[in-house]
Amino acid sequence: MFNFFKKKDTDKNENVLFIKTAALLIHAAKIDEKFEEKERNIIKKTLIELGAKKININEIMIEAENIEKKSNQILDFTKEIKNAGNEYKIKIIETLWGIIYSDNNADIYETNLMRRLAGLLYIDNKIMGDIKERIKNI
Repeated sequence: MFNFFKKKDTDKNENVLFIKTAALLIHAAKIDEKFEEKERNIIKKTLIELGAKKININEIMIEAENIEKKSNQILDFTKEIKNAGNEYKIKIIETLWGIIYSDNNADIYETNLMRRLAGLLYIDNKIMGDIKERIKNI
């Protein structure tokens, strides 16, 4: 017997992951108090690369922005992400550094966020540093 609800549940779980991911990326983009269209486009592109359906991107972004506004800690976003695969987490870290360096500058708040995220997402400091340098030099 085929379970009609299984696919829907899987889609819902994936959307939760994408929403939490987008919320974290939006949070990083807002840390310097300038959330620009360039950063918004980086986030959308990343979500699609991670597997989000293009048709759902605007809905995901709206929900993520609402969650980010209401949240007072990044733990709300990282709970879902830390259980994702290593490739997924690496892509998030690359995107976070990309957002941070999209204005060619990383301030103390942005670098502090990344230091905290390394621990929360179980990313080795060497890997974090390597990604930072690669993205910084693009």
